[in-house]
Amino acid sequence: MRRMFLPVFITGLLFTGCAVNKHTVKPSSAEEGFLVSDSAGAVMSDTEAVSLNTSVSLNTASSGPVIIKAGAASAESDGTGSVSGTLRMLPNNTEDSLSPVTPSGDTADDITPEAEPSAESTDEAAVSDDDAGSIPGSNAGIFTSSELTDEIKERITGISYPPGCGISYDDLRYLQLSYVDFNGETRTGEMICNKAVAPDLIQIFSELYHAGYQIEKIKLIDDYGGDDDLSCADNNTSCFNYRVVAGSTNLSKHALGVAVDLNPFYNPYVTYPDGKIRISPAGAEAYADRSADFPHKIDENDLAYKLFTSHGFTWGGHWKTLKDYQHFQKPL
Repeated sequence: MRRMFLPVFITGLLFTGCAVNKHTVKPSSAEEGFLVSDSAGAVMSDTEAVSLNTSVSLNTASSGPVIIKAGAASAESDGTGSVSGTLRMLPNNTEDSLSPVTPSGDTADDITPEAEPSAESTDEAAVSDDDAGSIPGSNAGIFTSSELTDEIKERITGISYPPGCGISYDDLRYLQLSYVDFNGETRTGEMICNKAVAPDLIQIFSELYHAGYQIEKIKLIDDYGGDDDLSCADNNTSCFNYRVVAGSTNLSKHALGVAVDLNPFYNPYVTYPDGKIRISPAGAEAYADRSADFPHKIDENDLAYKLFTSHGFTWGGHWKTLKDYQHFQKPL
């Protein structure tokens, strides 16, 4: 089954007793469990195996706030007996926003957990096409898909979109994608792809971003004059480029906008012309040894591999006569 990019909600409900501070936590939905600690960070309960809608009560002498954590996200209760709020998280446990809830005085068992949004409404928000809608949330990043504007057409015409290009502008989409660079900073990149794979790429790069998966840069190939070798040497992740496969007269899947090269310098293109190994881009020879351990290597254990293949893409690392470790493509 294809993994959809859907928000997951965890609701923290806490109240106190008389002699001791009693804290009750009742998750409405959790993929990886949660834990509760005091303000000093001391873990009071690790509830990884908790069932949904099951209350977990704790007694502690701590008078400070209680912190509910699930993955990398956290919410804080003031310990006064009121409902603290709703901790909204994405599936990869990236911290999002804490929405305030009006104190009711009710205990956890008296309050109906917040319903998880339907797949239909969430998917529509996440992959909004043409309206350029982004996934909601303060740290959700930017993930938009839109038709090519006149400005974008002007940027690519004569470069990645040459005269006589066999694909219509109307069949392409312009994406804006947040990503985490090699310095751990959030950036927003640009990508052009076929409209048929735009929803897939929105979801894949959203999950990569929220998992902290590092991508050095995402630029249009036009920033490199349409030169694939220059783009790969600069470790640029890209998609559409109306060109032939290197060393042949056959159109590349990049010409249709259905192939992505991801962190290509660390995941080179390896061929064997005349029985001799050739590694591209130049300088990436050390990364052709896939038995070695190094950062940014794509293999079957890599998150990018798992996400792309779950969306129906095939990986060039599985090819027999050559290896294209950077390359994922999907049939139209």
